[in-house]
Amino acid sequence: MAEKQSQSLEFSKNLEAHETPIDGLVWYDLPVHGDRRGWFKENWQRERMLDAGMLDFGPVQNNVSFNAEAGVTRGLHAEPWDKFVSIGHGRIFGAWCDLREGSATYGKVFTLEMDPSRAIFVPRGVANGFQALENNTVYMYLVNDHWSPEADYAFVNLADPELHIDWPISLDQATMSDKDKSHPPLKSVTPLKPKKVMITGANGQLGRALRELYPDADYVGRDGLDISDETTLQTARRWRDYGIIVNAAAYTAVDTAETPEGRREAWATNARAVGNLARIATEYGITLVHVSSDYVFDGTVSPHTEGEPFSPLGVYAQSKAAGDIAAATAPRHYIARTSWVVGNGNNFVKTMAGLADRGIKPSVVDDQIGRLTFASTLAAGIKHLIDSRAAYGTYNITNSGDAVSWAEIARTAYDSKGQSPDDVTPVHTAAYYAGKDGIAPRPLQSTMSLEKIEATGFKPTDWRDELKTYLDSLIG
Repeated sequence: MAEKQSQSLEFSKNLEAHETPIDGLVWYDLPVHGDRRGWFKENWQRERMLDAGMLDFGPVQNNVSFNAEAGVTRGLHAEPWDKFVSIGHGRIFGAWCDLREGSATYGKVFTLEMDPSRAIFVPRGVANGFQALENNTVYMYLVNDHWSPEADYAFVNLADPELHIDWPISLDQATMSDKDKSHPPLKSVTPLKPKKVMITGANGQLGRALRELYPDADYVGRDGLDISDETTLQTARRWRDYGIIVNAAAYTAVDTAETPEGRREAWATNARAVGNLARIATEYGITLVHVSSDYVFDGTVSPHTEGEPFSPLGVYAQSKAAGDIAAATAPRHYIARTSWVVGNGNNFVKTMAGLADRGIKPSVVDDQIGRLTFASTLAAGIKHLIDSRAAYGTYNITNSGDAVSWAEIARTAYDSKGQSPDDVTPVHTAAYYAGKDGIAPRPLQSTMSLEKIEATGFKPTDWRDELKTYLDSLIG
């Protein structure tokens, strides 16, 4: 028998991936090398699997199911973790059904006969079952989480006619557990909910914009969860229940960061807290989204690209650059680099509109150049990266359009309020801050290249169009 099997496996020479009708369920041909002694294969080889398109799913445990007789049938079970299934000996008929709440392929079924030359990646929430086709079949699977009685599971009855599974050995002749026989039909299944989303900085401009796109997420502010405290953070949540953390928290008092107290606060929030989140994300396989700033650059290059080396000028800028470095240590990370954010809250445009209403004629710098980023655009860009499964890394996200100065934006705000744009006096940065103490250096060029984010299919709107809409909302 062993010689026959080794000869049949001799033909598997290359690692090949095969898509299925179920989103994320992918099966593989594994190279198996056999001779009269038996056979050898690399059952899991991380680099080759990644090259074949598999996500780095981070297995933490290897399980083996020994099935003494042909006809042993198990399933269909959906667990809150991913698994990589392969065969050590014998053959199986495998069956999978999507039980993920909200999945585009919910209820779809896929079947496949497997021997040691095949393996399959089963995403979280896809129910898994199999039938041994030979005696002494060894069924193995890697998982990226440990079993927990507190976790949520989903099940579907493997005999449900709605699944249309043609089991090779009739189920009335199969060996099954009473528990598996009692699972509900598909129409009565309680689907497995997706992993949770956590958003820090809940009360900031971006946090408020993200509420529109992630209404069911867990939102936390510093009063609810101090992410700079590693001990508190580790025990604050059951992190295995989370799939995404969006870190919208930041210390943004640029000038106060130059003071002793401000310096400590800036580094605690913008650097140490990000490192804490990155460690959580790494340990539990969470996607970390971190929001970066144009201040990580000194403003001598325009436009800024994602690969530009850091050159921060002040304490705030340095702490943000350190946060970017920390975030990038998480295997699954997006760094959304942005500038000049405007949203629901205090911001430059709202301040200028208020000054116009009071008839104040301000001086505004005209040599700091960039584009506005509306919080709704930034939130939409972040969601796009996640939903489209874009390659992990750093992406610039601002609104599109021409690059202008703060003075030009202020003039536009005054005009919208029926005041003369000439009420705004343009002034260079050096003159504006002359004689003032405790002022942090500002980058003069904040314009960012949008080529990388646009290549993913996300097209930011023109900042002038968004500004008009925003200013109209402030009228009255």
